[in-house]
Amino acid sequence: MVVNRIIKRRWVIFWHLLLSMAGLFITMLALPMAGFWHLVLANMLAIIALWFYSTNLKKQFLIGNILISLLTSWVLFILFFSKYPLNLQELMHVEHQRVRFFRLTILYAAFAFIISLIREVVKDMEDMEGDRKYGCRTLPIVWGIQATKVFVAVWIVVLIGLLLALQIYALGMGWWQSALYCVLLIVIPLIVVLKKLFSAASPKEYHQMSNLIKIVMFTGILSMFFFRLYN
Repeated sequence: MVVNRIIKRRWVIFWHLLLSMAGLFITMLALPMAGFWHLVLANMLAIIALWFYSTNLKKQFLIGNILISLLTSWVLFILFFSKYPLNLQELMHVEHQRVRFFRLTILYAAFAFIISLIREVVKDMEDMEGDRKYGCRTLPIVWGIQATKVFVAVWIVVLIGLLLALQIYALGMGWWQSALYCVLLIVIPLIVVLKKLFSAASPKEYHQMSNLIKIVMFTGILSMFFFRLYN
């Protein structure tokens, strides 16, 4: 759609490398190597992983989807590991604030992984015909549309179930505002996506689902505000 039509391939590679190196350089500026070398190394590996994804893994069965989902969840882990250096002495020093922060990190990282995986597979259904022409082995091409829809539906149901279980816990602590927010702006949109999933048949319908999932991603991120409110 873009490469070799709007911008030449060599310029795409140039900007890919330039922006990747800029991101790594900013990581090194923001975090001292002495205590946070692991984040610099991890971000370097993320750049390498994205390169392999764009050149090869994107066409492979499911592995590309999982990689992107893992890298999305890694963004949340960066928040934790940039606050607490990765060394034995620090890890042995257990405090309530750190444990709470780690639990929240796991919570949001799991949400980011699942919702990203759902969107990646929905996007594969949207791009199925184009991917088939380029020899990609995405989930809908290998398994078929119906089996892929069941795969997506299972993950949506799992995510809705986990979110509702968390809201029961939140209500027990008197956090009714966050529970109401989650149900209205995260759970209900996911139910709408689930309802549209089995009736969708055209790229346009899959694209609409993908956009709705993006909104869920955004509202999920904004829910962090409530943990600040209840701190």
